[in-house]
Amino acid sequence: MYMYPDNLKGKATLWLWYLRDIGIVGVGAIIGVIAISHANFYMPMALVGCYAFLTIRMADTSIFDFLSYAFAFFIFSQQLYKWHFTGEIKIPLNTENRKKKWRL
Repeated sequence: MYMYPDNLKGKATLWLWYLRDIGIVGVGAIIGVIAISHANFYMPMALVGCYAFLTIRMADTSIFDFLSYAFAFFIFSQQLYKWHFTGEIKIPLNTENRKKKWRL
């Protein structure tokens, strides 16, 4: 079942995946079948299966989105902020008048 939601403003979906993800899984499956048949190598098919599982969409979010946001926040962005003043401190000239004004 092909759906194009939100009055043509949302991304196109097919079953539980975006169409882009279906294309990646399809091409990866073809590469995986070729790797299995020629070299008896199962790693590409396992990677495609993991990608297909991580990109399942429920309520417009997926595990892959959550993991990419988590990596962006915890690993690829700065977490420690150091603030310091590098300019000159200017002291006003009329400091005595201010002190007299506030004395009781």
